[in-house]
Amino acid sequence: MQKSRVGSKGELFPPKNIREKLGLHAHTQVIYKIEDDRLIVEPIPSLQEVFNEPSAIEITLEEFHKHRKELSQKAES
Repeated sequence: MQKSRVGSKGELFPPKNIREKLGLHAHTQVIYKIEDDRLIVEPIPSLQEVFNEPSAIEITLEEFHKHRKELSQKAES
């Protein structure tokens, strides 16, 4: 656990080793969440980083079209 400070304009100043570990650089966009009265700060991945991640699921093109058709039919009814 490390201490830091909040600036006079409300800026947060995480220590350098934490910024480096999370890959937080100048102009990195982050998400702020509150969970159980704690502030969670997460970097928003770039589009390239998202594309480089392995797929959470695998589906064939035929399966995709089948599910898409079923969802369309449900939406129309």
